[in-house]
Amino acid sequence: MDVLYSALTVALAPDAIVAVVVGTFVGLVFGSIPGLTFTVALALVLPVTFSLAATPAIGLLLGTYIGGMTGGSVSAILLGIPGTPSSAATVIDGYQLTKRGKASLALGTAVIVSCFGGLVSLVVMIVSVDVVARIALHFGPVEIFALVLFGLSTICGLSEKSLVRGLIAGVIGLMLMTIGLDEMEGVQRLTFGTITLQQGVNLIVAMIALFAVPHVIAAFADYYHSEKSAVGASDVSVELPSLRTLKENFWLMVRCAFIGTGIGAVPGTGGPIAAFLAYAHARRSSKDRERFGKGALAGVVAPETANNAVTGGAMIPLLSLGIPGDPATALVLSGLLIHGLVPGPMLFIQHTGDIYAIYITIIVAYLAVLAIQLLGIRFFVQILRVPAHLLAVAIIVMCGFGAYAIRNSVFDVYTMGILGVLAYGLMRARIPLTPVVLGLVLGPTLEREFRTAIILSEGDMTTFFSSVTAVIFYLMAIGVIALHFVGQAREARAEKLKTKQQQQEEAV
Repeated sequence: MDVLYSALTVALAPDAIVAVVVGTFVGLVFGSIPGLTFTVALALVLPVTFSLAATPAIGLLLGTYIGGMTGGSVSAILLGIPGTPSSAATVIDGYQLTKRGKASLALGTAVIVSCFGGLVSLVVMIVSVDVVARIALHFGPVEIFALVLFGLSTICGLSEKSLVRGLIAGVIGLMLMTIGLDEMEGVQRLTFGTITLQQGVNLIVAMIALFAVPHVIAAFADYYHSEKSAVGASDVSVELPSLRTLKENFWLMVRCAFIGTGIGAVPGTGGPIAAFLAYAHARRSSKDRERFGKGALAGVVAPETANNAVTGGAMIPLLSLGIPGDPATALVLSGLLIHGLVPGPMLFIQHTGDIYAIYITIIVAYLAVLAIQLLGIRFFVQILRVPAHLLAVAIIVMCGFGAYAIRNSVFDVYTMGILGVLAYGLMRARIPLTPVVLGLVLGPTLEREFRTAIILSEGDMTTFFSSVTAVIFYLMAIGVIALHFVGQAREARAEKLKTKQQQQEEAV
C-alpha cells in the first residue's frame, strides 16, 4: 500500500502531469498530420527527457505515444487521410460519416472508444503481464506468418461487391511493397536499374498518395465542373455518441479491445494489423453488413478501439521481456533505459513503485487525450467549412511536406504524386483502395516471416503446419473466405428472387 501511495504521489505531481499533457498534445498534433507520425514525435521528444526525472520523462514519452495513436483518427475522419498507418481502417467508414454531416459524431465516438480500448488493454496488462508475455513468446515466424495470412483474408470483406477487383488491389499493394532492396539478401527488386528506387516505397508516403491525392484531384475536378463537393459539410454542429449508442456497441468494443491487446503483445505486428482484423470482425458479426463502407458507426468503433488497445498490449513484452514490438515502443524502451529502468522480470521486483507510476501515467494520458479531443472537436469540425478546392490546396501542400519529412527525400514527393494519380485511376475503375493498403501493411511482415521460417527449417515446407496455433489461423482464414462466398451466393439469390418478383408484378 505504501508503494502505491508513493507511486500516486510521484505520478500525480505537477511536473509529471504537465509532462504527460504536453506529450499527449504533441502526439495528437503529429498523429493528425499525415506524414508526421507519432514515431517522429517520439524521436523529437526523446532528447528532452534527458534532463527530466524518471517519471516525468516516461510520462512525456507515453503521452506522446498514446496521443499519437489516437490523433491519427482526426485526419482519417475529417479528410479521409489516415494520420498514422493504424488509422487506415478508420477512413473506410469515418470519412463516409463526414460526408453525411456526422463528423462530430465520428470524432466523438473515436476518442471515447480509443480511451476505452486503451484502458481495457491497461487492465489486461496489469493482471496478465507475465502470462501474456509467455504466450507471445511462443509466436515464432510460422505463427506470425499464419496470423498475417489470416489478416490478408479480410481482403474478401473489403472488396465491396467484386472479389476479383479486391484481389487485384491486394496484389498491387503486395507488388508495391517489394520495390527496393531485399532486406535479407540485398538484391534489387523492381528498381529497373534506378538508384532512387532502391530505397523502396515508404508505407506512409504510399498511404498519403492513396488516400489524399485522389481526393485532391476529385476536388479540383468537381470545382472545374462547378459541382458541389461532397467534402464540404453544411452541418458541423457538435454531436457526441449517446449512451444508448455506446451500449449497443459495448460488446464489440470489448472484443476489439482484446483483439488489439492480443495483437499488440505479439512483437512485429502492431496497430494496422489489429485495426483491420477488428474492422473485419465487426463487419462479419454485424447484422447489417451492407452499411459498412457507407458510414457505419461500428466501422469507426472497431478499428479505433483495437489500435489503441495495441498500446497496452505492446507494453507487455516491452516491460516484462524488454522486446519492443515496433519503432515507437523501441523509442519508449530507450527512454526507460536512459533512466535506469531495465525491462525484465527484475523490473517488477526492484522498481515496483516505478511500474505503478507507469500504470497511473497511462491512465492520466488517456484522460488527457479524452479532454483535449472532446474540447477540440468544436474546432476540428470547422475545417469542413473551408471550400473544398481551397482545402485541397492546403492538403496537397501539407502532404508534400509530410512526404518529404519522412526521409528528407524529394523522391518520396514524386512517389506520392505518381501513386496518387494511379490511385485516382483505380478509383475511376471501381477498384477499392483499402486492399492495396492492406497488401502494403501486411506484405513485408508476411514475406519476412515466411522467409525466416524457411531458413530456420532449412527449406522444409511442412514447418508451416507443425504448429497448432498456425493451423488454427489457417482454418480461420479458410472460414472467412468460405463465409464470404456463402454470403455472396445468398445475396445473388436474393437479388435474383427480387428481380423475378418485380417481373411478375410488372406482368400482372
